[in-house]
Amino acid sequence: MTDALRPMNLRCQHLCDPLAIDEPSPSLSWLLSGGGRNRLQTAYRIIVSSSQEGIRHLKGDLWDSEKVNSDETLDVRYRGKALESRQPCFWAVCIWDEKSRECWSEPAVWEMGILDKQQWVANWIGGPVTFQNGTDAPGSRESNGNALPMVSAIGSTPIFYLRKSFEIDRSVVKARLYATARGVYRAIINDLNADDRSFAPGWSDYNKRIEYQCYDVTQNLTQGTNTLCAMLGEGWYAGFVGPFERRRANHYGLRAFFIAQLVIEFEDGEQLVIKTDQSWRAHLGPVSHSDFLLGELHDGRKELVDWSKSSYDDAHWYQPIVDFPNAVNLVAEKAQPIRVVEELNPVDVTQTQEGGFLFDLGENMVGRVRFKTHGSEGQRITLRHGEALDKNGALYTENLRFAKSEDTYILTGSGEEIYEPLFTYHGFRYVEVSGLTHSIKPDTVTGLVLMTDTPETGEFSCSNPLVNQLQKNILRSQKGNFLSIPTDCPQRDERLGWLGDAEVFARTAAYNMDVSAFFSKWMDDVTDAQLGDGQYTDTAPCIIFGTGGAPGWAEAGVIVPWTMYLMYGDKSIIERNWDAMTKWMDFLRRTNPDHIRTLCLNMNFGDWLAPDPNTPKPLVATAFYARCADLMARMATALERSDEAEAYQFLFQKIARAFQEEFVDPQSRVAGDTQTSYLLALGFNLIPKDKRAAAGQYLVADIKARDWHLSSGFLGINLLLPVLCDIGHTDTAFRILLNEDYPSWGYCIKHGATSIWERWDSWTPENGFQEIMNSFNHYAYGSVGEWFYRYLAGIDTYEDSSAFKEISIDPHLGGGLTSAQATYLSCRGPIKSAWRLTEHQFELDVVIPPNTSAVVALPPHEGGSLTEGGIKIEGIPEIEMLRQDEREIRLKTPSGTFNFSMTLLP
Repeated sequence: MTDALRPMNLRCQHLCDPLAIDEPSPSLSWLLSGGGRNRLQTAYRIIVSSSQEGIRHLKGDLWDSEKVNSDETLDVRYRGKALESRQPCFWAVCIWDEKSRECWSEPAVWEMGILDKQQWVANWIGGPVTFQNGTDAPGSRESNGNALPMVSAIGSTPIFYLRKSFEIDRSVVKARLYATARGVYRAIINDLNADDRSFAPGWSDYNKRIEYQCYDVTQNLTQGTNTLCAMLGEGWYAGFVGPFERRRANHYGLRAFFIAQLVIEFEDGEQLVIKTDQSWRAHLGPVSHSDFLLGELHDGRKELVDWSKSSYDDAHWYQPIVDFPNAVNLVAEKAQPIRVVEELNPVDVTQTQEGGFLFDLGENMVGRVRFKTHGSEGQRITLRHGEALDKNGALYTENLRFAKSEDTYILTGSGEEIYEPLFTYHGFRYVEVSGLTHSIKPDTVTGLVLMTDTPETGEFSCSNPLVNQLQKNILRSQKGNFLSIPTDCPQRDERLGWLGDAEVFARTAAYNMDVSAFFSKWMDDVTDAQLGDGQYTDTAPCIIFGTGGAPGWAEAGVIVPWTMYLMYGDKSIIERNWDAMTKWMDFLRRTNPDHIRTLCLNMNFGDWLAPDPNTPKPLVATAFYARCADLMARMATALERSDEAEAYQFLFQKIARAFQEEFVDPQSRVAGDTQTSYLLALGFNLIPKDKRAAAGQYLVADIKARDWHLSSGFLGINLLLPVLCDIGHTDTAFRILLNEDYPSWGYCIKHGATSIWERWDSWTPENGFQEIMNSFNHYAYGSVGEWFYRYLAGIDTYEDSSAFKEISIDPHLGGGLTSAQATYLSCRGPIKSAWRLTEHQFELDVVIPPNTSAVVALPPHEGGSLTEGGIKIEGIPEIEMLRQDEREIRLKTPSGTFNFSMTLLP
């Protein structure tokens, strides 16, 4: 007898136990755990209590949903009492299974953030600054009236140290620190970091919204004297950001500011609030500049020893600059923080001609290093970072352009010293260290990988080492570019949230990691940047003003919400973005009345960086216009907006007809006759059914004419292998995948790639490095990764149900591969597909999570035996035969674990 199903992994707004939620009706979800087959949830009950005591006794004083006869486990909205600022919400879920057995989850909790702007009683404070003409900035004087040390407000990026001491005379039962910055900061209480995050609060349009963080610092406080501290840098707010032709600092402001309020609750119910104001103390520290692009200079001799301890004497410190709260919205943090998620040790060390050392970390990573050494006082150690080596074995940095990516540490001379940059990061595989006078050790340099800490959800491998390395490279580039926002590249003077890159990669990203909260936050950035006429900008947050609407880029405003709904069942991302998406569609209709999109007011990048650049740009633009109309119809259906769904479906049909008349000839040849022309037409369903086969033949003919090689750029590559499989040319898909000469993924790997290159020819033996715009960590071409999960291993969701409620297991065999396996921790539970192929046997292991079902596709067995768990299929009542012919076998299965085996006749 199987145990009752158990709800687990409770999530609020896609997060586990978040400390600050400002959504008044949060979205609640859970997974189900339980063995056996055909396991179902038939009902649920949610209880939300204002206290731990209440939840222990299952008393829902905030909300008791009562028993709801439903199998839903995703996106259940809170419908209880109105919640107040800082309200703790303890909650639990009870579910009833297919045998009406009930089981309660372990309790979880979320806390509301600061819901009323008037409840921010703190002021913004910053370090003392003087202007370049020598006059004092307001408030920039010592408490005794003395002028402060000269620090330029422009072109200098020091880290300021801020502190405030206060007394506690009784036991603390709860303490929450709410903090953020116009810049980046690290919060410290009593010499202990508030937590392990980096670069808080992340990047947003600081003129429209700034995310604040909430920390549980109850255990950091003691009776007696306590000290709240912060280190404050300029980050994206006032530091250097953006590409070389527009490089500048101060996109949002001239200097960084910090705001915080620490709310302390005592046993007697009283509260103490410590807030940032003019009573704080400020000082410069050992870091004279720290910038994302330029790097950091840290003089260890100027260290403020024990500065974050309560015993430190700050009498010689200064008053901070005070800026009062402004109209910018402070909103609760939506996604996981940026953290160090991995450490890499050098795989090789060589000595340079100049006497320095070159450390090879083995992977093209993103983050910073931890550096250990010892030497004499004043000794200057310089660390330079690069992705590759030139033909002479020296560090290659030309592709960084304006980004200096250089960190310098000046030794104190007091034994072993450990240096780790604070408010900078780099994209690199190699670290060149100069200035050393002592021998190196195995831990002299350690790579610290930084990324938004999105949990990994996918695992994929197969019998082909090249494909396995490609998957590793995709994952490495996702780690390297999912840092607060989805950047295009992490190393040069750009690092922007290009919409086109994110649009093509979003589904791959969602298989590799749980990016639901990450993209929910980024879509706020996308809508914040939307232009008044409805156009989405090409980057978000947008610092390149006057650009927007680029075909294949702007459509991310529609495609990303659809992808998140498809993968996570999150209707709220559609609801929040519906008005913005509607404005975009209105713009397209208004400016393209004949449904052929020729008016692109700013840029049309086309199929960016395609080896065959001849895909007509109006074709690209019109195809993506149609794609948006199609997805708007589907999303309107999901929101039960039937009239709008019908209108958008009608619009899609009109665009499709116009597309056919303009770009498809009577023989089904598509304008441009490029691979991407056919991929967009076929992949976006813009060709009538009776012409698809012929168009597919033209696509394959082009591939064959190129000796079975690809010629697509950013906008075609994610469609290439899926479309080939969908039109019955799986063999061609495998030939393209497994190529090792130019242009191919294998070509990059053959030449040492450990991440995805921006160009198919970022480096060639004949020409060396590309001279401009040449990133070796650019995930766009890694969008092939979704094909590994959806086709090669065969794990997919049916779009009509979304979020893997109805699962497709349809592995595609070919290319001489003898096995492939993938596990995907979906929002409904773990899904597994693992197949093995020998000369006469095909085996497929499948795991389907509770409360879902699957359609499993198997190759035809030509009269051989088909069994599951050693029993013939006909003898297993819970498995239904849907189809059996010369093409394939399709079976309907409930949840559970299945082991299929087929004898293949010669």
